[in-house]
Amino acid sequence: MSPYFTANTEDFTLYRGDCVEVMNQLEQRFDMIFADPPYFLSNGGISYQSGQVVSVNKGEWDKSRGREADNDFNRQWLTAARRVLKDNGTIWISGTYHNIFSIAHNLTELGYKILNVITWQKTNPPPNISCRYFTFSTEFGIWARKCQKVPHYFNYELMKRMNGDTQMTDVWRIPAIAPWEKRFGKHPTQKPLKLLHRIVLASTRPGDLVLDPFSGSATTGIAANLLDRRYVGIDLEQDFLDISIKRKEEIGDPASRALILKRLADNPDESTVLVNHARSATRERMIEKGICYLRAGDTQGSLLVKPGFERLNYVLLHTGGEQPRLFPLRQRGKFQIWNADTLRQHGFEAEHAPYYIVLHFDPAKELTIDRPADLHRSRATYVATLRPLSDFIFLSE
Repeated sequence: MSPYFTANTEDFTLYRGDCVEVMNQLEQRFDMIFADPPYFLSNGGISYQSGQVVSVNKGEWDKSRGREADNDFNRQWLTAARRVLKDNGTIWISGTYHNIFSIAHNLTELGYKILNVITWQKTNPPPNISCRYFTFSTEFGIWARKCQKVPHYFNYELMKRMNGDTQMTDVWRIPAIAPWEKRFGKHPTQKPLKLLHRIVLASTRPGDLVLDPFSGSATTGIAANLLDRRYVGIDLEQDFLDISIKRKEEIGDPASRALILKRLADNPDESTVLVNHARSATRERMIEKGICYLRAGDTQGSLLVKPGFERLNYVLLHTGGEQPRLFPLRQRGKFQIWNADTLRQHGFEAEHAPYYIVLHFDPAKELTIDRPADLHRSRATYVATLRPLSDFIFLSE
């Protein structure tokens, strides 16, 4: 069996054919599978997209052939997927009510262990034009492992950090695909790269091997390669495989790759960091006391409570751009207003304003800064700024 395409880097392989037939011939064993199978919802209905009424029909492959035939199809490909999945591997399957109950039933019957059912809440769903139903704004993702008693991999700490140091829930608010993701053409059921980016991060390690048996335009493969994982994709349609190749070539360009990674790092729910310039002696006293303060009521050194402050979870103290140190707040987004006398009682020289914003952090839980801390923008001023946590810590490894 010859691949349709293999990248020179040997980390991106595509096969053209029926996924069950191809999986039954594969010799590799995979750490993770992501599958976006037919939802069986191409029933002649209509929807609303980009200001226009459009058909919901995706193609012949998405049409229901009856409950029993649809269920039998799901059992066949899940059986083939189980054969190529490592014993400690996991599988993700996306769906709506049209197919997800059949998927869950077959997973259980075949011996998989369901771990979570993720609800993907789209932040920009199309309206319901009939006005006889609630707007359809969610899809589901079942996460299961192959074996009941063989432990699976879950990057719990990273998911928690990405979620502002609180446990990530099973409801994910992520927009549908953006225009830049359709640069080379659009698959009718294309998933947003940000969704696959999170899934790959959550359940694989660098170097792991990922399979997508319904690869479409290979969003899974792009996410995997951006995160230094290897990928195998299967699809019947040559047009979609050709789009996949163009997308792979795009991330081979360093500038394009960096831009895509930056877009993926943009996260409206990400924790923010208060970056505060302080004289060396003051900085050391702040660290000793676990108190970060800045002026309130004037423009030099003050920080208005603005969007992002509610996600404030860390403080970073530096002196003229040097010696940056990062600490978690004791209470996320919480601050006090102290007067100068109160600060003096704690050993600080409060001379420049009558009132100060005060945040309490834990000096015993310093975080390692593993990204270059570009603090030059604050070098010549005492004005504090809010920055995303990903400016200082890699959130994609």
